[in-house]
Amino acid sequence: MAFRSLGRTGVQVSNPCLGTMTFGWEPHDWGSHEGEAMKVMAKALDLGLNFFDTADVYARGTSETILGRAIKGHRDSLIIATKCHGKMSDTDPNEWGNSYRHIVQACEASLKRLGTDYIDLYQIHRPQPGIPIDETLRALDQLQRQGKILYAGASTFGAWQLAEAHYIAKEMGTAGFVCEQPPYNLLDRSIERELLPFCRTYNYAVIPWSPLAGGQLTGKYLGEVKDARYSKSDPMNRISAASSKKIAQLKRVADRAGLTLTQLSLAWVAGQPGITVPIIGAKSPEQLEQTVEACRIVLDDKAREAVDRIFAPESVTVPYYRANFGPNERPR
Repeated sequence: MAFRSLGRTGVQVSNPCLGTMTFGWEPHDWGSHEGEAMKVMAKALDLGLNFFDTADVYARGTSETILGRAIKGHRDSLIIATKCHGKMSDTDPNEWGNSYRHIVQACEASLKRLGTDYIDLYQIHRPQPGIPIDETLRALDQLQRQGKILYAGASTFGAWQLAEAHYIAKEMGTAGFVCEQPPYNLLDRSIERELLPFCRTYNYAVIPWSPLAGGQLTGKYLGEVKDARYSKSDPMNRISAASSKKIAQLKRVADRAGLTLTQLSLAWVAGQPGITVPIIGAKSPEQLEQTVEACRIVLDDKAREAVDRIFAPESVTVPYYRANFGPNERPR
């Protein structure tokens, strides 16, 4: 197994990180029931993965519960990451967000579901401009002092929000964030403009989610696909003609390199400057093994140049990113 340093912490994490967002979402075609999830976890441990990411909001705690059961007997050798911020109640207005109160309560609940005494990496799932960042950092500092979390991170923060948190933490004398978890793939390269340069400068780990853009970069949507996450008949999740054209061009590059679209897309993200490790998902042990192998592929300069000609950083828009957030969830 290949390992990389988690930013300035020095902690070694596997390439890739296994994301467990799908665990426990049985009604959805992209979800996994507990039996399937446990098989994937067993394979992940067998392959030597030590980095696992979840969140309290994933299936309202079910993902954390399944992950907790899967890591019994292996906990001390694993790096477990979870997140808080998402809405955990339909009736209690305080069971969401980045307030001191909610973060402390959410952490306690996650510890119970995971069946552990500590969380290696506790991340704020989304920014909340209505809550001063010092309020959030104070809660994380308390949890660190109590030994309930070892490190704190952010997810889907803008570069300016990370910079604000960085310097407020310095003023407060707290550890602050050590990593950022942004969306990043060939259809959304927007973090290259400001976020990645910031993280490289201050040695923040970068753990991108959705490296395959919700499956778009696997190529399965090049033809007509029914009952999937993206559909031509669904105006909210419709793939643009421009994106489809670029993905078709990318397939030709992958073919010339002797790779699948999935392999090329994952290898590209895993090998980008400033990227620590990508977060990947899997519905079966076989799919997981293929995905892990893809993250270890090193693309040559010719393949990277061909990719950049199709998805030039200066011209990339963010249709995937914007299509998957409500109006109150987009970074401000």
